[in-house]
Amino acid sequence: MNRLAIRLCSVLLPLLLLSGCGTVRTLDAGKPGAPIVYSGTRLDWYSLNGGCCPVDRFGAEAPRYAALDLPASLLLDTLLLPFSLAAVLGVGLNVQGGL
Repeated sequence: MNRLAIRLCSVLLPLLLLSGCGTVRTLDAGKPGAPIVYSGTRLDWYSLNGGCCPVDRFGAEAPRYAALDLPASLLLDTLLLPFSLAAVLGVGLNVQGGL
C-alpha cells in the first residue's frame, strides 16, 4: 500500500505542477459571479469543449493541459465540496489560513 501511495503521488504531483491546477486557479481568482462548486473541473471541461473565454467566465486562464488536469481537479473539487457549498449558500465559516 505504501508503494502504491508513493507511485500515485509521483504521478499526480508533476501533473498538478505542469498543468497549473484549475481548481486552485479558479478559487484564487475571486471573480464575482464565477462558478464555485466544481469550479476547476468545470474550467477544464469548458476548455476541452472549445470554450473561447475562460477568463471572462471563470476569472482564470485554463490550464495548458486540461485533459491531464481534469482528474486532479475533480478530486480536489470533491474534497473542497463542503466549503464551496457553504460559500454558495452564504454560510460564514470564518476560516483563516497562514501565520
